[in-house]
Amino acid sequence: MSLKSPAKTAKRRRLYAVLAGLAGLGVAAGLILTAFSDNLVFFHSPSDVAAGKVAAERRFRLGGLVEQGSVARQADGATIHFRVTDTAQTVTVAYKGVLPDLFREGQGVVAEGSLDKHGLFVAREVLAKHDENYMPKEVAEAIKATGQWKPGAVAPAK
Repeated sequence: MSLKSPAKTAKRRRLYAVLAGLAGLGVAAGLILTAFSDNLVFFHSPSDVAAGKVAAERRFRLGGLVEQGSVARQADGATIHFRVTDTAQTVTVAYKGVLPDLFREGQGVVAEGSLDKHGLFVAREVLAKHDENYMPKEVAEAIKATGQWKPGAVAPAK
């Protein structure tokens, strides 16, 4: 004769099934959040980079203005170096590829890439503004934070 009643055994099975389901959901949520955090790309200004707020070799977006007289094509003919500024700090950017048609000195730019071990920002993608009245919101805020914003010069994007 068994000491366990059939009702207690059924309750235990349901309890184990619920616990197994919750554990499975926890593992799935953990995997999703891990994958999501690897794909997040944050925006930083040159002042953030100079302040050390960005970890080396972490992918992020760098935004600001292309400094006047800073665009130089390297000897290999494919690599272009230029400096991005928020009028307080500058970061040198290396990019290998074709720049957008609207890329110019003195214009807003957002580059996505990472810092190498020497502090050079190696861009994988460069985005330039698409008309004269547009500046990425993050770039406008970074320039405003430095106190160099000229009201009415360029309207930030909404």
